Amino acid sequence: MNLQTSLVLFCFLTTITAVISNENSPVSTRQHHQKHNLKLFVFGDSYVDTGNLPKSAGGSWQPPYGITFPGSPSGRFSDGRVFTDYIAGILGTKSPITYRGWKSGEKKSIRYGMNFAYGGTGVFDTFVNQPNMTTQIDYFQQYVQQKHDLQLSSSSVAIISVAGNDYAANYIKSNNTFQDIPDLAKSIIKQLVYNIKRIRELGVQKIGITSMVPLGCLPQFTASAAYQNCSKTVNSLAEFHNQMLVESVKKLNNESADQSLIAMLDVYKAFSSILQQNISTGNSKVESLLKPCCQGASKQYQCGNIDARTKMLKYSVCGNHSSSFFWDMIHPSQQGWIAVSSHLWSSILQLV
Repeated sequence: MNLQTSLVLFCFLTTITAVISNENSPVSTRQHHQKHNLKLFVFGDSYVDTGNLPKSAGGSWQPPYGITFPGSPSGRFSDGRVFTDYIAGILGTKSPITYRGWKSGEKKSIRYGMNFAYGGTGVFDTFVNQPNMTTQIDYFQQYVQQKHDLQLSSSSVAIISVAGNDYAANYIKSNNTFQDIPDLAKSIIKQLVYNIKRIRELGVQKIGITSMVPLGCLPQFTASAAYQNCSKTVNSLAEFHNQMLVESVKKLNNESADQSLIAMLDVYKAFSSILQQNISTGNSKVESLLKPCCQGASKQYQCGNIDARTKMLKYSVCGNHSSSFFWDMIHPSQQGWIAVSSHLWSSILQLV
C-alpha cells in the first residue's frame, strides 16, 4: 500500500469516525439507505465486543477506557472505538446493539443487527466465565427464532473475531508456555468451521472472519524486550493457526453452491504492515507503536487498576492517545483500529 493510498484510506476512516459518532448525520442516513439497512451480527472476543461484558467484570468498564470515545467507559477494550465500529462504518451501517443491552431492555434499534461478542471468550471456554462462541451462536439462534419476519440472506453480514483467548488460556494453563499447539489448533479450526456452518444455516450468507493477529507483537510479549521487538516464536503460532484457517475457508467457499461468501480479514498482515513501518534499528518511533499507551505501574497491575485501600491509580496513560497503536497490553487504541481498518477496507467491502 503506497503513501497516497494510505492517506486516502486514512481520510476515509476519519470520515467514518465522524459519521458513526453522529447518528443524525445526513451522510450516515444516506449510507444506510443505500445498503438497505444491512444487519451486522458479531461473534467473538474483546476485539469486537462493544459492551457485552458485565460491568461487574471491571476492565473495559473502568476509567481510563473510553477516554477518547465516548468520554467514559462503554465496555469497549480501547480508549475509544473498536474494530466492530469501523467495520460497520465501512459497510454503511451502524454498530449494532449488544446482546446484553437488548436483553436488558436498552432502547436502541435492532434494525442494524446485534453484537454477541464477549471480551475474554474463545471458541471454547477460556479463563473467563462468559459465553464462548457456541453459546453466542445459541443466543443468535434464539434471536432468529423469536423474530419470525427476520430476512437475513440478502441483508446481513456476520463478523467473527475469536481464538486468541483459546491460545492464551493454553499459555496460562501451561505455566506461561505453549503446549500441544498442533492438536489445539486443529480442534479450534474444526470447531470454527462447524460454527461458520451454523451461522450460514441460520440465514447469514456473508461472513467475515479474522485471522489471528501477530500475538508476538502484543505488548504482553514485547515488554520483556523493552517494546523493541516482536517475538518470532509466538508469531509462528499465529501463522500456523492462520494457515489452517485460510485452507479451511477456501474449502468452505469451494463447497458452497449458492451466493454465500466467507471472507478472510487478514488482521495479521494489517498489524504487521503497520508495526513494521517503523521497526528498524535506532528508530525512536518503535516504542510508540509496540509500547501501550495505558499500562500498569508494575507487573502486578493493569490499565485501569486502582489500589483498593488508598484509591491511588496504579496505571499511567500516555500524553497523546493518537500516537499509540496499542491502548493496553493486548488491545489496539482507537487510532490503531483506524489504521487496521484502513488496511482491510477492500476486504470488508467484499461483504456488501
